[in-house]
Amino acid sequence: MQITAALVASLSLVLSVACNRNENKPVAAGGKVTVSDVDLGRSLNPDRSIDDDTTSFKPSDTIYASVETDGTAPDATLTARWTYQDGQTVNESSQPVPAKDDARTEFHIAKPDGWPTGKYKVDILLNGNKADTKDFEVVAEK
Repeated sequence: MQITAALVASLSLVLSVACNRNENKPVAAGGKVTVSDVDLGRSLNPDRSIDDDTTSFKPSDTIYASVETDGTAPDATLTARWTYQDGQTVNESSQPVPAKDDARTEFHIAKPDGWPTGKYKVDILLNGNKADTKDFEVVAEK
């Protein structure tokens, strides 16, 4: 009977840990927040969503990333790390996650003398953990 009770207790612990696992989604201390969507474009709507969703940009464009988060956490931070095709970091900046459910955070990059053509990507990190990646390219203006 003691073995059965110990076995039930062990199984309960294993199931509890497995059911509470957060499927590789970063979680902030004191709350739960996840990155639910990342969109890229040339302009933003007033709610910080992308007005013209695209992954193809001209060298003269300002490139916006709109990051949608679900949940809240008091000390959650988003980081956008923009890189060029050879892995060279173009820009990196961080912002706190807004303290409301279903929020959007905006990041952008601009280069007055124009972006070199080629492939780029933006990694979105939540509390230092990669939450999403979007690939995009800069093509020559016609």
